Amino acid sequence: MDIQQDWQQIRRIFAQSFSSSSHYAIASIGEDGLPHVTPIGSLMLTEPGKGIFFEKFTRQLPTNISHNASICVLAVNSGRWFWFKSLLRGGFDNWPALRLKGVAGERREASEEECKRWFKRVNAMSFTKGYDLMWKDMCQVRELHFHSVEPVKIGAMTRGL
Repeated sequence: MDIQQDWQQIRRIFAQSFSSSSHYAIASIGEDGLPHVTPIGSLMLTEPGKGIFFEKFTRQLPTNISHNASICVLAVNSGRWFWFKSLLRGGFDNWPALRLKGVAGERREASEEECKRWFKRVNAMSFTKGYDLMWKDMCQVRELHFHSVEPVKIGAMTRGL
């Protein structure tokens, strides 16, 4: 897969992954050299090779990024129907998971367009008490710049992809 050429497919697979689990996993490297994985529900892919996430709840991730900007984002399609159909057929019709590798960029104020996109995603929960507690003041994003994509291969189930 090529990150520029296959960006629309990458975005589709990421959307399917989010639909099945409501988050992605971002791996970073701590000051001690050890890996650290953070679940992120606000990551949104933008133009080819780029994305953002709203940096509100993360604690360790910003510290790790300040020492080493390298990151890896994992998206896994955990949908039961996706897996059931694939197991019945004996193969996946699409990659079950992707890794995007890159670097975290600057933290900045979210644009109006980014905020609109975010609130469209969570609007279905606007009637809940948790909506205001969690998402009312989402205002700062972290830019992500991806240099490569790596499909997750699962033996014979992914041979035809």
